[in-house]
Amino acid sequence: MEKIQNLFINGEWTKPSSEEYLDKYNPTTGELYGKFASASREDVDRSIDSAYDAQKKWERLTSVERSKYLYKLIDLISQDREYLTNILMDEVGKPRVEAEEEVDGVLDQLQYYAEFARKITGDVVEGTKPERIIYQYKVPYGVVLAITPWNFPAAMVARKIGPALISGNTVIIKPSSDTPFVAGWIVEKVRQAGFPPGTVNLITGKGSVIGDYMTSHKKISVITLTGETKTGVQIMKSSSSIMAKLILELGGKAPFIVWKDADLELAARVLMWAKYWNSGQSCIAAERLYVHEDVYDKFINLFIEKTKTLRIGDPRTNDMGPLINSGQLSKVSSFVESAVSEGAKIVFGGGKPQLPDKFSKGFFYMPTILTRVKQNMKIFREEIFGPVIGAMKVSDDFDEVIDLANDSDYGLASYLFTKDISLAMKASREIKFGELYINMPGPEASQGYHTGFRMSGQAGENSKYGVEEYVKVKNVYIDYSKDSTKGEVIPPYT
Repeated sequence: MEKIQNLFINGEWTKPSSEEYLDKYNPTTGELYGKFASASREDVDRSIDSAYDAQKKWERLTSVERSKYLYKLIDLISQDREYLTNILMDEVGKPRVEAEEEVDGVLDQLQYYAEFARKITGDVVEGTKPERIIYQYKVPYGVVLAITPWNFPAAMVARKIGPALISGNTVIIKPSSDTPFVAGWIVEKVRQAGFPPGTVNLITGKGSVIGDYMTSHKKISVITLTGETKTGVQIMKSSSSIMAKLILELGGKAPFIVWKDADLELAARVLMWAKYWNSGQSCIAAERLYVHEDVYDKFINLFIEKTKTLRIGDPRTNDMGPLINSGQLSKVSSFVESAVSEGAKIVFGGGKPQLPDKFSKGFFYMPTILTRVKQNMKIFREEIFGPVIGAMKVSDDFDEVIDLANDSDYGLASYLFTKDISLAMKASREIKFGELYINMPGPEASQGYHTGFRMSGQAGENSKYGVEEYVKVKNVYIDYSKDSTKGEVIPPYT
């Protein structure tokens, strides 16, 4: 049965004023999965007005009162987690184990932020004179526009609404058009949890129609995006007229360094995750493999053997599913073709896998390993976002390896495998990325601040610092002396 999803505005599901719906295709089969509302600017205005009006009342609640709604949402998602798991498999093409892990991530994120109810604190500061004091309060910004991606569509909704809501903001969710139904399912749980109308709204549709209009709307106070760098740059431009607070998690190009003393078995197992998790469609995916010359051949052969064990196909029964759409499939294919034309060698994979007819129209691409890659090749410069990795042999000069790792427009995640604590500590100081995983896999934890350097974004999410991105400090100066003007000259013009 075909799915049809409307907009969620002011606590109600409502048809788009345009009466237009867009198609969503199942990436595993290439078949139509459902239709979702294409919002107009009129719909955007209604949703923003709803959130703006609701925010005044929502802010008046204590954070403990707001947390009760989040706990109710957690309970509802927990009770129906299998349904969300199935949507992730169908809409994104995630293997079951990865879909289940994402649902775990949703619950963990919401739990973490709900527990923050008693942790949003301010300061009391001495004044400039006796009997004067300064109260510094943490107050919400107002209306948050949360633009969520297709690669982790459930987890990113939770990551954004959790801190925004607990701190007193209201939210408008604008999910990717590749994954509207995941966001819609979570929003329906928000409705069932009894959140006040307007506290959370859902707008879907074409970015070309409503994108710039939303990000330049004067009633929007915060814009949080997880997405492509070029989208972040566009949002910075369109939002400049409203001076909105921006929280941007953008692209990545993670270096994965395997040093000569590394535990190669561990490094290969982690690389399997860091490269093929979600078919390589992750901002923290390993995209540049640097291996010490002493262990290069051994490690590459080990990684090839492990890659051969991956089962590709129906995400319900296999290890790796499809890419999200035909455009992503073409992009990944072009990266491999470009690398080969520049002199790289395919040592495993390349191209589409041979699958049963049922999946012949799916957007699958083989896990692919390339050697003879050089630092200036396109495959080492631009984000691939697919199950493809290039490998480069490096010398004994660790400073040079750090320079190679840092030689990127991006700066989100990085990986290092070594048993040398001095090298590990040196890397922790000198590798210029927001995250460094040493001898372990990701992903980022709810209590760890997730942030990127350079073109990977600004501000960040998760941890106490992520909550503070959604509040600003208000200062209240008080003179509590009986004669507050005694001994002080006040200019007549005041």
